[in-house]
Order: sequence, then structure tokens, then C-alpha cells
Amino acid sequence: MDILSGNELKSLMREQIGICVSIYMPSIRKGAEIQQNQIRYKNLLRDAEDRLLSIGELRPSEIKEMLAPAQELSGNIPFWHNQSDGLALFLSEESFIYYRLPQSFAELVVITDRFHIKPLIPLLAPDTEFSILAISQKNVRFLKCSLQQVKETDIRGIPENIDEALNLDDFEKRLQRHTGTEDMKAKILQYFQLVDKGLRELLRDKKSPLIFAGVDYLFPIYREANTYPHLTDKWISGNPEGLSAERLSDMAWPIAGDIRKTKRADALGKYKQNAGTGLTSSNVGEVVREASHGRVGILFLTVGVQQWGTFDPTTDKVKLETDAGPGNEDLLDLAAIQTILNGGVVYPIRQEEMPDDASLAAIFRY
Repeated sequence: MDILSGNELKSLMREQIGICVSIYMPSIRKGAEIQQNQIRYKNLLRDAEDRLLSIGELRPSEIKEMLAPAQELSGNIPFWHNQSDGLALFLSEESFIYYRLPQSFAELVVITDRFHIKPLIPLLAPDTEFSILAISQKNVRFLKCSLQQVKETDIRGIPENIDEALNLDDFEKRLQRHTGTEDMKAKILQYFQLVDKGLRELLRDKKSPLIFAGVDYLFPIYREANTYPHLTDKWISGNPEGLSAERLSDMAWPIAGDIRKTKRADALGKYKQNAGTGLTSSNVGEVVREASHGRVGILFLTVGVQQWGTFDPTTDKVKLETDAGPGNEDLLDLAAIQTILNGGVVYPIRQEEMPDDASLAAIFRY
């Protein structure tokens, strides 16, 4: 599996070098069906070649040269035996980039003057990241989690574990287990304050949830020491010692998922609250124009839907079309790109959740 970072996504958004080809497909990880990956891929490349020929901007020899790196990949057997849930591939006259990602994409070929990135947005949506602080008697672990990966990171400047921090001998450890004295709680609080201090640099400028993992009596003490404003009220109960990073992440997702639902519900509630004030819109043309001017603060869109058309930034004119003809692009994708590049937030949501039964909706900054 490959890792797609926010910076890489923005780099794809800015890529505008002549004709750009974007290909998405689901992929099979293992089993006899993995041979379907190559068949599906070759069919999509053939579709891309046919579309490039129909556009007529490149000679057949130029098209073959442009697609050559992708064609070579089709025969790479080790590559096709090492897949994730979906493949995203981007080609231009100067670029060839691909990502094997933990998301099953619908088959899609898009050819415009920029890369099509909308199917990637769910992987990097603002509410799909969280951290875990796992504390046991033997160690303290900090994990950064997302839909793509779980990464364990050292917390600098703190003792390795509670015993080391409190300098406990065997008698004191037994006493701690049996009494839980106020003096012991005070020592643990002091240690947790060191942990909190060590986390400040790792969590600087972050707004993602921090989920505590540990035995129940430790959480109220850590909450007292904590200064990070996004520590969750719910925690992973029990001793995390011996649990893998992946297992801890799986246990944390229900907590992070509830927060995610709440954030999206709050954002949708804000849209409804501001409807009719001039601060919202579900009109594609208006949203595309305002996104290009940096006015869109929050954008909701349905990922599996395209609205083809053109946008002329010099005149602010938007024209809607019914298909992906020459010169057309997905205007929903364009709105997402402009929103993200201008510091806004994009929420991919299901069609049934979309306000006004539209394909996109926006909350304006002003």
C-alpha cells in the first residue's frame, strides 16, 4: 500500500501540464481473482487511449509515448500481486504517478487539463485522523491514525514508563495495586503532566481527537493533567500492554467515528441554519465561482457524481454540460480543488445527506 499525504494531494491539484489523464479502479488484494486487476487495468488504458485519440490534440505517436509508463506497468506481475483496495493513477506528458490505496474506487477515466482528485478526498477528509495515547505500567505509546495508516511515534523528553518516572520499588508497586493512595495519585498526576508536556510539540496546531487507552482509574488523572483541548471523553478501557498498533486503532475507530458523525452533523446544521441568508448555496455555477475566489469555507459533495462543464476564471462564466466532451471538466472536482487550496474544508457525504438534494453545497466565509 502507498501513502497519500495532504501535500501530495495539493501537488496533484496544482499539476497543469497540458492534457492530464486520471484513472481509478478497484483492485483485489489476494486470491485467484487478482488476475482481474490486470484485465481491468488494460481495459481502462484502452479507454484512455481511445479518448485521447478522439480529443485530437495529440498525434497517435505522442499518445503512445505518454501512455508508455502505464503500459509497462500492466506487465509488472509483482506490482499486481501487491495491491490494496484501489488504484489511482495520474499521467501527463511530464508525470506518471500512482497510489495503491485502502479505498475501493469505482472505475473511472477522466481526461482534462488537470488531474481529477475528488475520489481521493475521503482518504484525507479533515475528520478522518486521530491520535491514541496508550499508557500501561511498562510503557507509554503515541499513535497517529488515519484511514491510510497507523504510525507509532516516540514522545521525546519523558521517562519511558510510570515505574521509571516515579522510581517505584517492588514494595511500592504492590502498595499501588492494593491501595491507590492519594500520594500515589499525586505522583501519577505529576508524571502525566510530563507526558502532556511531551505531547505539545507533536500535537501543535492539531485539531484531531486524542483518544486515551489505559485502565479506567488512570483516565481521570490524565484528564486532569491534559492541556490538549481535543482529548475525547470516551477512552479505550483496559491495559493496552501487548496490543498491536493496528488493534488499538481498530478499538479507537468507534470513538473517532462518533466524533466524525457529530462534526459532519454540526456542519450540515450550520448550512441549514444559514440557508436563505446568502451565506450558503447549492448552485454549481455559484459555488465554483466563489470557490475560485476563496469564499467557500465548507464544501459538501457527493464523490461518485460528476457535473461536467467549463469555467473561465477570467470572466467567471460557468457553463454546464451533459457529458465529458473535449474541453469539459468535472466542476465538482474543480470546486473541491479550489476550496482546499484556499484553506477551506471539504466533506464527502452520501447523496441522501446532501442539502437541497444537490450534487454539492457550500457555506461561504462571508
